[in-house]
Amino acid sequence: MENPGETLVGDYLRFVLECDFVDFNVYTKTVQGEIDVIGINNTTKHVYICEVVTHLATGMQYTKDKRPDTGDRLARKFIKDIDYGKVAFEGYAKTYMFWSPVVKPSNGKVEYNQFLHLQQAVDEVKKATGIEIKRIINEDYVKAINDLRDFAQKETKELKSPIMRFLQIEHYATHNLKRLKKTRFITPPSAG
Repeated sequence: MENPGETLVGDYLRFVLECDFVDFNVYTKTVQGEIDVIGINNTTKHVYICEVVTHLATGMQYTKDKRPDTGDRLARKFIKDIDYGKVAFEGYAKTYMFWSPVVKPSNGKVEYNQFLHLQQAVDEVKKATGIEIKRIINEDYVKAINDLRDFAQKETKELKSPIMRFLQIEHYATHNLKRLKKTRFITPPSAG
């Protein structure tokens, strides 16, 4: 099944960052695992390598043996992604991104503070590789959705992505209702 969180990130790479190619769940040959989303802009010779965590109720939380494992897991994933990016995209500028709509503080227990876990991962990756991970979380995630919404509103041709098509439908349906209310046109009741 298609992951809507990853699709949203891919749409952002395609429509906002103008990537020519976007691929999902890319298996790396040298290290076990996969990269959630990769976008390539051949014009600018830039690649975007993204990890996506779309946990809504629990937020960005991973556990191992019933204990938080978020920071360590993310650091391992990004170090693997960076190793892959160096080999697979030599000659390209690279941006490594972490996307999550919900990153939460803890309710008093530091071991459950997702902001601290994410910062731990970012710090560990920077120390090991010298590379900073760009975080698109919470407010920035909502801003990215709004950037997609703005793109969809301006585009009249059908966008093939289900998310982008939904944003187009939402805009045009809402715009139509506003126009109908201004003219005081009342939609006839449906039959049946």
